[in-house]
Amino acid sequence: MKLFFASDIHGCAESTKIMLETFEQSGAEHLILLGDVLNHGPRNALPSGYAPIEVAELLNPYGDRITAVRGNCDSDVDQMLLDFPMMADYNLVLLPNGRRLFLTHGHLYHADKHPRLRAGDVIVSGHTHLPVAEKKDELYQFNPGSITIPRGDHQASYGLLEDNTLKVVGFDGSIICAVALDE
Repeated sequence: MKLFFASDIHGCAESTKIMLETFEQSGAEHLILLGDVLNHGPRNALPSGYAPIEVAELLNPYGDRITAVRGNCDSDVDQMLLDFPMMADYNLVLLPNGRRLFLTHGHLYHADKHPRLRAGDVIVSGHTHLPVAEKKDELYQFNPGSITIPRGDHQASYGLLEDNTLKVVGFDGSIICAVALDE
């Protein structure tokens, strides 16, 4: 199974178009959105290409392939524009090997505050706009960064789960960070 992760779109149509083209080219079966989909948020500058209605229109055709969680900038009003559910604070993906991906935005749950997970499970979050792919203690932590407002001198990025490896990839194709999941 190949999964594509994107976070912190913040209503930018330009970034969404690039992300969807990359998703299509990746061959991934599912698109996982980790929150902050349509709204830029009061602490972020208005991104270039801010067009939340257009972003909704771009994402809706992929609704049957999207699994999403709510970010701190997402609201009930945003949900009204989208044809897929995105208001859950977390979601779980069960991988064929029994490992769980705990999907969350990162403002409520994160690497230091999460429900009880088993050794080898993965906390997948956004929110910080910083790419992370690492094993810490018995859990993996994964953050694909932001496709619109990257921080920490990083480029815009997305994530992939492929061949039992989680990797954060820049839109230029460079691998920013990666971690192999132990068998």
